[in-house]
Amino acid sequence: MTASGECNCGAVCFAIDAELSGVFICHCSICRRATGSNGIAVVIVPNAQFRWVQGQEHVTKWAKPNTNWEIFFCSICGSPVPGQNNANTMFVPAGTLTEGGETLKVIHHVWVGSKAVWDEIGDSGRQHAEAFSEEFSGEDS
Repeated sequence: MTASGECNCGAVCFAIDAELSGVFICHCSICRRATGSNGIAVVIVPNAQFRWVQGQEHVTKWAKPNTNWEIFFCSICGSPVPGQNNANTMFVPAGTLTEGGETLKVIHHVWVGSKAVWDEIGDSGRQHAEAFSEEFSGEDS
């Protein structure tokens, strides 16, 4: 196991059998409202290298109507938890990692064009006014 994580109450736990590369932060208004913060920070991992350890039955999904946007969360404590990013990858909320994230750095900021006026980006991650498909494919460049 390379990395692991869990929700706030510990009911949902997962493991990742891959080296984690970088963090993507989405600053769109949907992610801001879903988290109550400046967006959501996620790590993208291949489906084959992600596994649920326990509590998958507590994972609940909410989809924003008329969009392809979804968020997954623990039905007990409400913490964001990993979810399907596309057919090949999972997104893992970076804040849920309990082991294996020690060397992670922000590599991309997406939807910066719609970030909150009070949000100041202070790291060296590449900034993108919107998103582009290569960003969330699991690539880190």
